[in-house]
Amino acid sequence: MMIKQDRFMREAFELAREAVENGDHPFGALLVKDGEVALTAVNTVNTNHDHTRHAELNLVSQAMRQFDADFLADCTLYTSTEPCVMCAGAIYWAGITAVTYGCSAQTLQQIAGDDFVIPCRQVFAQSPRPITVVGPILEAEGAAIHKRFWPAQL
Repeated sequence: MMIKQDRFMREAFELAREAVENGDHPFGALLVKDGEVALTAVNTVNTNHDHTRHAELNLVSQAMRQFDADFLADCTLYTSTEPCVMCAGAIYWAGITAVTYGCSAQTLQQIAGDDFVIPCRQVFAQSPRPITVVGPILEAEGAAIHKRFWPAQL
């Protein structure tokens, strides 16, 4: 399980790097069901001129149009960085029951200086249905992507 988990996380990191190549912020996400990638997404806040176009929200929006509730309930959302409050809410409303992330929101805050950080576990703790959270995993790899990106942006 750990090997696949690492593989999926590294794919999320690669999607984050792809987002940067596209001119966006370094975030990537993928939806996995039964050990197979069902869907991927990248951050598009700059290319779409919309600050809500986080990788996780892009993924969840597409997934809800493409898959039914039973399918989504059996999926894990892998994301390069811990979901923000907005994305955690979208994950909840989509009915996705498991999230695995690389870089923690706290580490991102230390790198990028963001000031609105609420851990996703705290958001999901308010959910009437359980949402499993794993992370951070491979955090140093995820943080390295942010360390290369954010100093140039600040």
